[in-house]
Amino acid sequence: MTRSPGENLGANLEAAAHRATLKDRYAAWRAQGFDAARCPVRNVLDHLGSKWSTLLLIALAEKPMRFNALLRDVPDISRRMLTQTLRDLERDGLITRQVFPTKPPSVEYRLSPSGESVLGPLTALVGWAEQHFPDIERARARFDAGAAAVPDGAAARETPVALAPVPVRG
Repeated sequence: MTRSPGENLGANLEAAAHRATLKDRYAAWRAQGFDAARCPVRNVLDHLGSKWSTLLLIALAEKPMRFNALLRDVPDISRRMLTQTLRDLERDGLITRQVFPTKPPSVEYRLSPSGESVLGPLTALVGWAEQHFPDIERARARFDAGAAAVPDGAAARETPVALAPVPVRG
C-alpha cells in the first residue's frame, strides 16, 4: 500500500502518540510490580484475545443465541471449549446467560452492556487483522522458509570475517 508523504506523516504522528500512551501505561504497570491481579493485559486481554472469545463476541453481536446455535455458528469449536469460553465471558461480565424454564431447560446467551462496550475496539482490531492478514501470511512464510534453512532449528550464525594481520611498526 503506497501512501502520500502527508499520509505517512499523519500515520507516523499517530503511531508516535500510541507509542507514548503505551509507554506510559507500561511504566505504570511496571511500577505496580506487574501484579497479575492488577495487570489489565494479563487479566483482561488474555480472555478477550483468545480466538474463541473473539469469535463468540462477534457471533453474539449479531443477536442472542442458544448454546447449540453457537456451536453450529462458530467453526471448529468443541462443546467443551464452547462451554468453558462462555463461562469465562460470563465470569468477566461480557455476556449474560438466561435460562428458560422449559423441559429440558434452554439457555440463551447475549452480550451484556460491558460486552457491547467492547464491540468498538473489537471492530477496530478485526479490521486491522483483515487489512494486515496478507502481510502477516507473507511474513510467516518468509520466516518459516528461513527457519527451515537453518539445520536443527539452530540460530543462524554469521560467518566470521577473517581479518588480515595488521603490520607491526617498530
